[in-house]
Amino acid sequence: MTANPPTTAATSLGGFLRTRRSRLTPEDVALPDYGGRRRVAGLRREETAQLAGVSVDYYTRMEQDRVPNPSAAILDALARALRLTEDETRHLHHLARPARRPSGPASPAANHPHTRIQQVRPTLRLLLDELHDVPAMVMGRRMDVLAWNPAASALLGDFGALDRAERNIARNTFLNPATRELYADWTGCARENVAYLHLEAGRRPGDPELARLIGELSMRSEEFRRWWAEHPVQDKTSGRKRFRHPVVGELELSYETLRAADDPDQALITYTAEPGSPAHDALRMLLAWSAPSQAVSSR
Repeated sequence: MTANPPTTAATSLGGFLRTRRSRLTPEDVALPDYGGRRRVAGLRREETAQLAGVSVDYYTRMEQDRVPNPSAAILDALARALRLTEDETRHLHHLARPARRPSGPASPAANHPHTRIQQVRPTLRLLLDELHDVPAMVMGRRMDVLAWNPAASALLGDFGALDRAERNIARNTFLNPATRELYADWTGCARENVAYLHLEAGRRPGDPELARLIGELSMRSEEFRRWWAEHPVQDKTSGRKRFRHPVVGELELSYETLRAADDPDQALITYTAEPGSPAHDALRMLLAWSAPSQAVSSR
């Protein structure tokens, strides 16, 4: 089965609104349900418009992407009506009121600001040098892996063995068979990646490399294509991941995503184990087994 890739990385405002009202029922938002069979799941357009305090015609035009610049107040009212999370609310604003591009003729893709190769921040490189016993990597735009330490190679695989274009968390998750075996909850990890890429697409609607990545994953992975159509949105922050490592077996680690306030395009991601836990012992065993002389690597 083949599918046409998305023509743009950006999620459409109308598609996002439709998926969000489809999640809700009248009971969820304290509206009376007068019975009768609904043609589609979720709230009707008129119910959503009522909750947001706008006309049905205005809301219908929003779902048809025919409202060029809705006010922040209307967007916030829609976010409340649709019970959006903080990440989803920010995404709604990005979709409805995208950042303006510089005026003038379009620049070639090679000169587009989003296509320039990112350089790892010196302070993040220093942190990687110091984190001997903590798997850590630096994630850039589009989930590209910009740098990593030996502990990350031992846990997640050797990024240095991959071509530069292949050093991408989402691409590895969906297209690398070894990664499917590494994560005990591969589906959960994969869906998180889709949700984060949706967030990136809203922030960077003119990024040609992001559009290319999403198009490639849509063509090569039926799962990615199906989950992308659900319009999930979630930032990458912190949580827990379970691994089935080929060397030390199962272990559960906590991850944290740390961003500098002045450069949110790069994030340091670390994986740690609870001291004294079986996972802590397994991680120490893994790091002892891996080559201790390997240096911090980067793109």
